[in-house]
Order: sequence, then structure tokens, then C-alpha cells
Amino acid sequence: MAHFSTYIIFTSVLCQLTVTAASGTLKKVAGALDGSVTFTLNITEIKVDYVVWTFNTFFLAMVKKDGVTSQSSNKERIVFPDGLYSMKLSQLKKNDSGAYRAEIYSTSSQASLIQEYVLHVYKHLSRPKVTIDRQSNKNGTCVINLTCSTDQDGENVTYSWKAVGQEDNQFHDGATLSIAWRSGEKDQALTCMARNPVSNSFSTPVFPQKLCEDAATDLTSLRGILYILCFSAVLILFAVLLTIFHTTWIKKGKEKKTRRRCTKHILFHCADPQSGKESQLPACKATRAKVIKL
Repeated sequence: MAHFSTYIIFTSVLCQLTVTAASGTLKKVAGALDGSVTFTLNITEIKVDYVVWTFNTFFLAMVKKDGVTSQSSNKERIVFPDGLYSMKLSQLKKNDSGAYRAEIYSTSSQASLIQEYVLHVYKHLSRPKVTIDRQSNKNGTCVINLTCSTDQDGENVTYSWKAVGQEDNQFHDGATLSIAWRSGEKDQALTCMARNPVSNSFSTPVFPQKLCEDAATDLTSLRGILYILCFSAVLILFAVLLTIFHTTWIKKGKEKKTRRRCTKHILFHCADPQSGKESQLPACKATRAKVIKL
């Protein structure tokens, strides 16, 4: 019955709308995730009978001067502070973003007044990350491109750079910063600031001199590594060739030795009738054997 009564009250309110309505300027409201926002409603020129609040055409509450007459199920999140008509929304969620509308009714006015709001809910920004996109060193000048980014890119995030260390602090808008540094110049601290409507966050300072020196050291180290790899490759190739040569030499030596070795086959088998002893003549010595007459 309570829900049915609320429906009747809200329906009767809509039926009282006149053809003409005075609308205020659209107000943009930004809120932080899990935070709260207040839709301020300042009414001084007329005597208000009641105000109806809606969210994307869904009924939220109807408020009179002496209190809330009816309200939707979000009672723990929606309050009207100090008994006024302004609405406070707490425990913000991402899906709370959207269009809010306050319709003001007064018996002293022929038309209802309408105030509209657009709410955007944002996350608090994390610490920005700075990456080196490109680095070159020509004619003693080190050129570096730095890029700033956060995990919340695309959520109305803007970037700017601040350079501290020169005579005048310098500022640069945008996520990418190109800097040139020459050896002997005074170093400076570069800091990126990321900002959205509810928060801002600063990166860890970076120093062009250190970046350029580290890049040069890395390049020198890379060349050293290449030299070591090339030298190692030559040593390995030499060792492989030496092993092949040694193996071939040993193989040929064995073949020669095998050729010189006497065969086990017996070419002559003689017996001495008097002593009864037998004598054998290997085949490899046949070339030096004398003809034996029997």
C-alpha cells in the first residue's frame, strides 16, 4: 500500500505540470568513487510547496519543507541535509553517473521550475608513470621524449609537466614532453602531474642528466657485450676446427698403423721332423721369406 500511495502521489504531481516550465542552467557535478556529492538547490524568489527529484526519469524522492513525503529504496544513500531541498548522495558508484533533475512546484508560480544536473563519478588517480619513448645522442646533445600515463587514462585525465631547477619554473601541457640536454648544462627535475575533476597525482621526479648518462652507459655496455660475444664466437669456432683437425689426424694415424700390423693368417706352417717343433711364418713377412725347399 505504501508503494501504491507513493505512485499515486508522484502521478498526481506529474499531472500538475503546466505546458511551460522555467529551467535553470545545466549544472555539472563531479564525484569521487565511494565519496559523496550534494546537488545544491537554492530557492529564494518563490515559496516552495514541494520538490520532486528524479534520476534518468526514475523517481527518487518528493520533499516538502517539513520533511520527505516519499522516497525510493535508496534511503541509506540519499539524504536531505538541514531539512532543505538540496539532495546529498553518498557511497557513490560508477553507475550513479547520469542525469538528475529537480522539479520545483509552488502555488505562487504558474509554471514549475526545473533544475538539471549531470553527475560524473571518477576514480582517484594513481601515481603517474613516466616512460622514455625515444632517445638519441647527436653532436653532444641528448634528446629524450618522455610520456606520462596513469591506469585511469580516458577518464577525463589531463597531464602537465613542471620543470624545476632553471631560473624560472617552466610548465608544459600534455602527456608527452621532448627535452634536449647538453653535457655541462645545469640539471633540472621534471615532474608530471595527472589531474581529473576529483583528484590530482604527481610522478616521481626524473632528471635529464641521469637519463642521458644512463643511456650512454647502456650503449657502452651493449657494445662491450657485442665485443665479448664476437670474441667468444671466434674462440668456439677455433676450438671446433681444432677438434675436427685433431680427430682427423688421429683417424689417419690409426689407419697407417693398421696397414703396418701383421695379419693373423699363417702363410707357412712347417714342422721339424727331428725336434718335433713347428714354425709359423706370418703373411706380412712373406715378402722377406726365402724359398723353402722340401
